[in-house]
Amino acid sequence: MNAIPSQSTFSRAFAEFADSQLAERVHAALIDKHLGKQLLGHISRDSTAITAREKPEKKTKSAPDKASKKRGRPRKGEQRIQEPTRLEKQIGGMSLAEMKADLPTACNVGTKHNSKGYKTSWIGYKLHIDAGDGGIPVSCLLTSASLHDSQVAIPLAEMTSQRVSYCYDLMDAAYDAPLIKQHSQALGHVPLIDENPRRKERKAE
Repeated sequence: MNAIPSQSTFSRAFAEFADSQLAERVHAALIDKHLGKQLLGHISRDSTAITAREKPEKKTKSAPDKASKKRGRPRKGEQRIQEPTRLEKQIGGMSLAEMKADLPTACNVGTKHNSKGYKTSWIGYKLHIDAGDGGIPVSCLLTSASLHDSQVAIPLAEMTSQRVSYCYDLMDAAYDAPLIKQHSQALGHVPLIDENPRRKERKAE
């Protein structure tokens, strides 16, 4: 009877699997073998909470940059440089590898509204999934729990488009952003995204 590996041996083995992205490469190979030559109708994009026993990462307060972040309205003739958002940087020419490296992956606290509309919180991570027809996961990305779903839409779409051919992007209101719709259409897909009522209210103001 073989002895059960020690905790340190088990931990080292998992670290090697993670560093080599073994699970991701096996999953990509399976998708290519069984779905790579098919045309899928829909890709459903969403995330799910992953709880962990780790301590959440402590927030570090960085000193404010007074030169770039001035309060109040700009003076006449003054031009202020705005830092591009993550979505703007993603759609502005970042490679898939750069997009993935830019996503935070540390353990922290996440908050979401459940199916009944109540806020729920957890410590850990968030798994972002692109699922094909029949609920088959085509692409997955693990991030910090606090990261908003919309920040992962573009790299997920890039990953999925490299693995399968499909027609429609199905997303809930968390993904209601013009750049996400624009990117979906640029890839030759039809974005079907629930309208975010908050965005509608801001347009009416």
